[in-house]
Amino acid sequence: MKSSALPGLALAAAWMMLWATAAEAQQARTSLGVGETRPWARGVAAKDQQTAQALFLEGNERLQESVFIEAVRQYEWALKHWNHPAIHYNLALALMNLDRPVEVHKHLVAAIEHGPEPLDTGRYEHALSYKALIEKQLAWLEVTCDVPGATVTLNGQSLFSAPGQFKGLVRPGMYSLVALKGGYLPTEKGQPVMPGEKVQVQLKLYTSDEVTQYRRRWSSWLPWSVVGAGMAVAGGGALLHMNAHDRLDAFDTEVRGCSQGCPPGPGLVRLRTQANTLQNIAVGSYVLGGAALTTGAVLLYLNRAQPYRINPDDPSQTMLVTPLVGAGSGGVLGTFQF
Repeated sequence: MKSSALPGLALAAAWMMLWATAAEAQQARTSLGVGETRPWARGVAAKDQQTAQALFLEGNERLQESVFIEAVRQYEWALKHWNHPAIHYNLALALMNLDRPVEVHKHLVAAIEHGPEPLDTGRYEHALSYKALIEKQLAWLEVTCDVPGATVTLNGQSLFSAPGQFKGLVRPGMYSLVALKGGYLPTEKGQPVMPGEKVQVQLKLYTSDEVTQYRRRWSSWLPWSVVGAGMAVAGGGALLHMNAHDRLDAFDTEVRGCSQGCPPGPGLVRLRTQANTLQNIAVGSYVLGGAALTTGAVLLYLNRAQPYRINPDDPSQTMLVTPLVGAGSGGVLGTFQF
């Protein structure tokens, strides 16, 4: 419990130090240096500089009055006229109070772009310190997808249209990344992100054929071997039946040749007995062969190839490939807030 509270206490302490220094500096500094020749003023018209100066001072007043939403609005308007590091710095101060750390980091980066000169040494040092602290509290997430036309979303919000990527800071937590494109199975990944962690995620899309394989209950030869055995037994029965028929024909021929009604000899009796035995065996063979053929046919039906889906990227099946339906708008975002 104590360890989880330490990052928040450190963040609060750093904010109080930064705020105290910045508030003092704001009281002393009331100008952005309108008309001065500086790298951050190059190409900015005098009228835009004056407009930005007025909006900057208005934002400072709102910031000192703790009207943070209005202060943010004034600073953002000022930046549209003049991309001045001091405006970014004070905008970061206002955003701290609105619990928007990702945007705070963005404007701190812009504030220190030209070194300490446009701020002063105190502000510059505190901007560096707070930027480093934010980077330890947030996480760096990089998402890529190379399938042209795919839409990538993060927690239901459109992130970019592939091929493309997102790189930026996000709050720690669990994120749902989804890639969608017509003709492909949607890909969804649940990605946990921890403070100070750098996470790279590549989203791949696959067609249904690419992730579908087939399996059978038994080896393919097993049902066919039963069918083959049934046919062999039935075929053997047919041969026995033909043999029995020939012996009965021979018996009948001998009987018709005895016109005086002579009693049959031992050889003739044996011939008839053999014919009857072969005929009975043939009938049994038909029954047994037919049963085997029926069993083989049932086994062939049960052993049909059954489709199932695989994950081509991860044998442990950690990626979810689910039949979802959805779409999103396209766009590439350089930064993203959550």
